[in-house]
Amino acid sequence: MSRKFLYTFSGKLWQYQAPKGGWYFISLPIEMSKEIREIFQHQEEGWGRLKVNAEISGIKWDTAIWYDSIKATYLLPIKSEIRKKSMLNLENLLEIKISI
Repeated sequence: MSRKFLYTFSGKLWQYQAPKGGWYFISLPIEMSKEIREIFQHQEEGWGRLKVNAEISGIKWDTAIWYDSIKATYLLPIKSEIRKKSMLNLENLLEIKISI
């Protein structure tokens, strides 16, 4: 499927603490999330999952963003492979591109 909408933003990596390890995410800006939800909510799958292409530090991958109704924003999960390739840590402000 061809992606037609490109969003660029800055964000920090954060970790959701869980009893067995934790997931890493970058939160999309609230206003951007609101726009994405208005346009693409009909394409969401279960649990507010929306397929996207993502890019950080020149590394591109197919993934999905997940809508967090409590924070009213989408979350981009960052798997360990991407964190290692990009040498990401929790302190850096990152430039992120997603296309939908």
